[in-house]
Amino acid sequence: MRRKRGEGILADKPTLDPSMAAKSIDDKSLLDPLTPEKGRRERWRNALKWLFPGLGVKRYFTLAILGILLVILGLVVFGSWELLNFLEDTARKMTAYTVGQWTNWVRIMGLGVVVLGLFFLYRGFTRGIKSVMSVLLPGKEERVVDMMYYRRNLQRGPRVVVIGGGTGLSALLRGLKAYTSNLTAIVTVGDDGGSSGRLRRELGVHPPGDVRNCMVALSEREDLITDLFSYRFGSGTLEGHSLGNLLIAGMTQRYGDFQKGIEHVGKLLDLNGRVYPSTLDPMTLTASFADGRSVDGESAIRSTRGHIKKLQLNPTACRPLPEVVQAIAGADLIVLGPGSLYTSVMPNLLVEGLPEAISEAQAPCIYVSNIMTEPGETDEYTVGDHLSAIREHCGPQVIDAVLAASEVIPEAVLERYREQGSVPVKGDREGVEKMGVTYYEKSFYAGNDEVVRHDPQKLGRELIRLYLILKPIEEQTDIVTAFLLTQRIKKI
Repeated sequence: MRRKRGEGILADKPTLDPSMAAKSIDDKSLLDPLTPEKGRRERWRNALKWLFPGLGVKRYFTLAILGILLVILGLVVFGSWELLNFLEDTARKMTAYTVGQWTNWVRIMGLGVVVLGLFFLYRGFTRGIKSVMSVLLPGKEERVVDMMYYRRNLQRGPRVVVIGGGTGLSALLRGLKAYTSNLTAIVTVGDDGGSSGRLRRELGVHPPGDVRNCMVALSEREDLITDLFSYRFGSGTLEGHSLGNLLIAGMTQRYGDFQKGIEHVGKLLDLNGRVYPSTLDPMTLTASFADGRSVDGESAIRSTRGHIKKLQLNPTACRPLPEVVQAIAGADLIVLGPGSLYTSVMPNLLVEGLPEAISEAQAPCIYVSNIMTEPGETDEYTVGDHLSAIREHCGPQVIDAVLAASEVIPEAVLERYREQGSVPVKGDREGVEKMGVTYYEKSFYAGNDEVVRHDPQKLGRELIRLYLILKPIEEQTDIVTAFLLTQRIKKI
């Protein structure tokens, strides 16, 4: 299907900014050049810290060591191992001194010592681990094994790159993070409306809204972070701004770079993945309509009715981040959408070099079509029309498969959408397959009476299922990972 995957890997972890040196003693120590001599001293210093009083660890590991010694001693008494002559002779002498002779009940006593040693060993290690976890994960000590197993499984999951913007992309991430923590979100930065647009004009930062939504979706503490980051001020000079947008904008100004601002905010949220803007070059969307009109700006494009003939970035030569190209090259699966075709999905694909990177990647690329058309953007579009628009702008080799929605939506909900000029996107298996692209269809409607959107769990489950189908057999070397993914698909 695609050429051999390149050697690119996911982005390295960001290095510590020197301006953070004053934060703490530990941070200062990280800034010092780590010579071999300093490295050895640091390792010894860290090892000795385990002996500091008050950690609540030493007693349990001492108990575990005692358990090991008792197990060895008990086996010597029970089995009379010739390889451990010294311990055997010592044990025999102690037995002769205490009970007078070596009898079968003494051997049974040795077996009892083994059992006691195993108990000490188990008790010492489990209590020691819980003592450590009570500090690192307070209140969750009893679930340590389950959490370790769950996170290890996520770390084994496929490397998935999702490309788009808007609420559709965040819903997709919520569904996929149940299967893998190797997620990379590539987000459009063309928004010029609302809080994001104001911050862009007033502070000169990239619009943070779509980035914020993706970071919230990937957060370990999503429920709390959603309320916090989505809070909007209702009055004053900050009216209309969300707290998350302000934090990202503030970190951008603090570190002088949008991506560094994202990375530092991401550390606070404990993300199950990475978020990158598709480009750091300032850019504006321009749409040319079939009747000759030309409109600049995402908000204006959304509100202008008519058939869009061509979409482009200004300037046209916007460069992608190197980390974005590396993530695509190393991906196991690439997903476009769901989201607004011309204002969320397409702007990413117009960044210089990204369509080529997707075409050259070994990973299959799936386009997730919207459930409903969007007034002014995709009026009367079928699934095939969405695909044709992407191919016209980005080339025929970008997309390998299309995942469309086949829904039964209540009439009352449809009527509200019709009043706004929106109808369900029609499936188009024949049109899609004529273009040489595989067509899949599934129901994703979340059943919400207010809005029609993809259900995150249904969408994530179907994409992982398609990943297992589309990935070439010769590449499916990790049978354990495939088995675990299959089991999770059945459970969720």
